[in-house]
Amino acid sequence: MSIQRQAHDGLAELAVPPLPRHLVRQGRRDWTLIMLLVPALGFLAVFFAYPMADILMRSFDGDQGFTLEHYGRFFERTIYVRVLLITFEISGSVTVLTLIIAYPLAFVLATVSRRTAAILMAMVLIPFFTSILVRTYAWIVILGPEGLFNQVLGGLGFDPVQLLYNRPSVLIGMTYTLLPYMVLTLYSVMRGIDAQLVRAAYSLGASDWNVFRRILLPHTMPGIIGGSLLVFILAVGYYITPRLMGGDRDQMMATIIEYQVDLLLNWNFASALAAILLTITLVGFGLYAWLVGLRTLFESRT
Repeated sequence: MSIQRQAHDGLAELAVPPLPRHLVRQGRRDWTLIMLLVPALGFLAVFFAYPMADILMRSFDGDQGFTLEHYGRFFERTIYVRVLLITFEISGSVTVLTLIIAYPLAFVLATVSRRTAAILMAMVLIPFFTSILVRTYAWIVILGPEGLFNQVLGGLGFDPVQLLYNRPSVLIGMTYTLLPYMVLTLYSVMRGIDAQLVRAAYSLGASDWNVFRRILLPHTMPGIIGGSLLVFILAVGYYITPRLMGGDRDQMMATIIEYQVDLLLNWNFASALAAILLTITLVGFGLYAWLVGLRTLFESRT
């Protein structure tokens, strides 16, 4: 009997102790979170990952199987390279315009009282609650021959100005639409600047220009770089505003892709164009994530 008891005690000493309760609860919670993510991951796999994979496969599909002729056609035809350059040109111009407008606005938002900042921020974000198509048609009405802008010019004694279906109208519409992204990115960075640095600089006799050059500009450079990259990569793939407000000489890549699919039914070449545009966008997002981080767009420091 004693021998059996000693053996039982020895096995008890070798037995693995049970896991703590908090670890068991943590494991169950992790499995619950994974199960909650399954529907979203499945949705993305069916309606995003599969279409993207299909586009990439079509871009390499030819009469004889795998081919690079669709990509070669893009680089061989001067018109398509020209469209890509126009896309970069318009996107760069919109980026510069949004930065010029958003920088002082973000500075005001970061320095005024919270109540005033909340009101101004609401005014900046209101366009997000309206369809981009509605906003674009609103600008068409405003910039039209009988629109508000030309009515003001006529009241001042000037002749009407053609502001629709050209480069200025595209820049105005895209700048208006993408401005909040630049404001939010700059605002999140400016909220993190220590106000005592600015007050100390002024107390030592620094001018406004020196305060901006030595304090504000270096500290806000991550926001400038991040906001510029974000606006640029969003502008590269824009379609509605250039399509409705632009002229024949201001066609962008998204418009050419739509033309190839809708009118010419050339899915393979359109897929190659989309793959090129996707590559440019991914490179831009990679630079943005590397230099600033995607959280900067959604965070605001207090």
